[in-house]
Amino acid sequence: MALLEVRGLTMKFGSLLANHDISFDVEEGSITGLIGPNGAGKTTLFNCISGAYKPTAGKVLFAGSDITGWPPYRVARLGAVRTFQVVRPLNDMSVFDNVLVGAFLRERDLTSALDVAECSLRFCHLEDYRDKLAGNLTIGLKKRLELARALATQPKLLMLDEVMAGLSGAELKEAMELLKEIKAQGVTLLVVEHVMEALMPIADKVVVLDGGVKIAEGPPREIVESERVIAAYLGEKFSRRLKELKT
Repeated sequence: MALLEVRGLTMKFGSLLANHDISFDVEEGSITGLIGPNGAGKTTLFNCISGAYKPTAGKVLFAGSDITGWPPYRVARLGAVRTFQVVRPLNDMSVFDNVLVGAFLRERDLTSALDVAECSLRFCHLEDYRDKLAGNLTIGLKKRLELARALATQPKLLMLDEVMAGLSGAELKEAMELLKEIKAQGVTLLVVEHVMEALMPIADKVVVLDGGVKIAEGPPREIVESERVIAAYLGEKFSRRLKELKT
């Protein structure tokens, strides 16, 4: 069953066509990857789904509701929450208070919000940093904090924009395990990512954009063998490496 349905989505900025007639589904309980070269239109598509932009044409359906053009707070309250490519912590607040802000999206009682924030903090292994200022964290920890704050909203769909970019090898492995654990908790994920070695082993399906157009969609094994995707994005050498990771 599709939790998110994107139908014929087009986004123009004047004469610039950023997304053109894009359609795909995100199945409930899955991890769907969204990949493509820089400028392919991935973040614009995220912005249209999450409510930052109203698409020029097409529809976005989430959990049975047409959310096309809804403001971000309404989309988030329905259960579709995103993180950002450039992390946006509340720098002068503690790590815990950053997560608590997310909990208040759905919780109105302070005790309940504190419990939700505490759970999200532990889930993302941030207990040791709870009292530190968010602005003093490393980039890897800031990305984990963004994830914890988003989880505190208790989402149905979590949209992650390059959450694994810039991480070390060890941090990448931790992030991959964390995303699999989130999926196991029943949260659906839509993940924009350039780190293919991290995304391909955990994704159930991958959607590929190039020049604002969807050029491929399917299981990771099919995507890495697609001549069109290799030519537009992966390259032969990179494709061979990804095939080896899937075997």
